[in-house]
Amino acid sequence: MRRAPTPEELQADRRKIFNALVVTIGCLVLVWGVFLINLQFDLGLNQYGNRPLKTRGLIGIFSMAFLHGGWSHIWGNTVSFFTLSVMLLYFYRGIGPKVLFWSWAGSGLLLWTSGAAGNHIGLSGVVYALAAFLFLSGIIRKHTVLMRVALVVVFLYGSIIWGVFPIEVGVSWEGHLTGACVGGLLALVLKREGPQPPPLPEEEEEQGLPTPNTMLSNEDLGILGTGLVEDTWLTANPENTSEPPMGRRQSLLWKGPRPVEGHRRSPDQRGIRKDRKGVHLKARRRRSD
Repeated sequence: MRRAPTPEELQADRRKIFNALVVTIGCLVLVWGVFLINLQFDLGLNQYGNRPLKTRGLIGIFSMAFLHGGWSHIWGNTVSFFTLSVMLLYFYRGIGPKVLFWSWAGSGLLLWTSGAAGNHIGLSGVVYALAAFLFLSGIIRKHTVLMRVALVVVFLYGSIIWGVFPIEVGVSWEGHLTGACVGGLLALVLKREGPQPPPLPEEEEEQGLPTPNTMLSNEDLGILGTGLVEDTWLTANPENTSEPPMGRRQSLLWKGPRPVEGHRRSPDQRGIRKDRKGVHLKARRRRSD
C-alpha cells in the first residue's frame, strides 16, 4: 500500500507546479505580446520569419516562434504549447528548461539549414519538438510515470503526426518535421539526465535473484555434484564432512528412470531373451493344482 505524502512533499510538489506554470505563462505572454503589438500598430513583423539559407532569415531562428498569421494560428499553438510545456517542466524538472530552450533554438536552426524557400512563422515547431520529446523519452527511460505521460501525449496530440506531411497548402510542414526531429534527438541525447527508473525493491536485492542478463553457472544450478547437491548431502549428513559418493550425487540429481550405462546394444542382440533360472511362477501353480 502506498503511503500518504507528507506536508513537506506536498509543499514541494506545489512549488514545482507553480514554477512550471510561471515559465510556461511567461513564454506565452511574450508570444501574445508580440502578436498583439504587431496587430495593433501594423508593424509588419512577420517579414522577420525564418527564411531558409538566407542571411536575412537568420533572425527568424529565434523570432519565428513569436510571429503568427492570425487568431486561429496563435490560439491553436497556445493551447498545445501550454499543455506540453507544463508537463515537460513538471515531470522533467532537472532538464526541462534545457529541453525547452533547445527545442526553441534547435527547431529554428534545423529549419533554416534544410527548409524550403519561403517565410516560416509560428510556434508549431516548438510544439512538435516538445511532443516528440515527451513521447520518445517516456518510452526510452522505461519509467512508469513518464510512460503514462507519453500515453497522454499520444491521446491528446497523436493526430498532429499528419502535420509533418505536405498535405495542407500554406502550412510549414518542414517546420513541423524539423521540430519533431529535434525533440526525438533531445530524447536520445539526454536519456541519462533527469528522472530515471526507480531502483529495485530492497527485498529483491536481498534475495540475490539473478538478473535476466546474468548467466547461471554450474555451481548455481548444482550440476556435476556441486552447489545444490553438496548442500543436500551436508544437510542429510551434518557430521560427515567428506565428499558425497558418486552414486549419491546421481540419485540427488536424477529424477526419473535411470539412464542405461555402457555401450548401446547392436541390432543383432535386440529381441534375444535369456532362459530364466529357476521354476516359473505359472509352473509352480500347475504343480500345486
